[in-house]
Amino acid sequence: MSLENAAHPGKPRLDELVPSRYALNIGEIKVLVVSDGVLPLPTAMLGHNADPAARAAWLGDMFLPQDAFDWALNVVVVRSGKQTILIDAGLGLDPDLNLPRAGQLMKRLEAAGIDLGSVTDVVLTHLHMDHIGGLLVDGVKEQLNPELRIHVAAAEVKFWEAPDFSHVSMPAGFPDALRATAKRFSKEYRSQLQLFEDEHEVAPGVVVSRTGGHTPGHSVVRVASGNDRLMFAGDAVFAVGFDHPDWFNGFEHDPEEAARVRVRLLRELAATGELLVATHMPFPSVGHVAVDGDAFRWVPVFWDY
Repeated sequence: MSLENAAHPGKPRLDELVPSRYALNIGEIKVLVVSDGVLPLPTAMLGHNADPAARAAWLGDMFLPQDAFDWALNVVVVRSGKQTILIDAGLGLDPDLNLPRAGQLMKRLEAAGIDLGSVTDVVLTHLHMDHIGGLLVDGVKEQLNPELRIHVAAAEVKFWEAPDFSHVSMPAGFPDALRATAKRFSKEYRSQLQLFEDEHEVAPGVVVSRTGGHTPGHSVVRVASGNDRLMFAGDAVFAVGFDHPDWFNGFEHDPEEAARVRVRLLRELAATGELLVATHMPFPSVGHVAVDGDAFRWVPVFWDY
C-alpha cells in the first residue's frame, strides 16, 4: 500500500464531483483523510441543551439549514514505518436507517489504491456504528489480514456490554442500531482486539489515548514526527464546539464530561498549534485551533495541491 499518490487520483468518476481523500505528511509519517460520506441528522442534535433561539441563530450565522444538515464522516489512514493503520472504519451499510450517502469508505479506499489486506492495525476511537460499521460490510473481514490488530479502550468494550442511553438525544431507531452493531462487532472481532487502559503506542509516533466523555472509552489518536503534530479527535469535537463547547451533542453518553473533554482538547490544540482532524468536521477537516475570547476559532489549512 502506498499513500504517495493518494491525494492525486486519476480520471474522476462522474458520480463523485467533489474530492473524497486528502493526503498530508506529518514529518516522516504519511496521513490520508478519507471521506466515508455524509450523514443527514436533525440540527437539534448539535446542542440539545441549548436555547432553541441560540441554536437557530448559530445555524443562521453558518448559513446552515434549520431542520437537518449533512454531518461529515471522516476516517484516517496512517503509514508509520512498516505499519498501515486505519483509524475508525466508517458507517458501513445499515439498510434499516436509510443512509445511502454514507458508508462509502471501502470503495474509496479501493479507489485510493489501498489494499485492505495491507492494513496491519485498526484503531477505534469508540464503538458507535459510524466508526465500526465498515468492518461489518459483507466480504470485508475476508479481505483483512488474519493477524490484524484492532486497538480499542478496555472501558469502551466494557460499556457496550450493557450501554447506558439515558443521557443521549438521538433520533428514533439509533439506540437499537448502535446496540446491535456494537454487539455484532464484538462477537466477530473479539479475538483480534488489543485492549488498552489509558494510553497505547500503536506504531512509532502514533499514540492512542482514552478521553472518555462521548463514550466511556472514547479515545483520540496523536500522530507525531519531527516537529509536526496532528490529533485525530474522533467525536470529541464538532463544528459547533468552537463557538459553543458547552453545547451537548445528541450522541454523547456523558455530555457534561464530553464538554469538559472538548474544552481541554481545544485548549491543548490552541496551545501547541498542532493540526486537528475530527470525524464530523467538514471534509477534509484539517486545521488549527485558536482561542477566541471565551470560545475557540477553527482555522482550516490552505489546501496543498
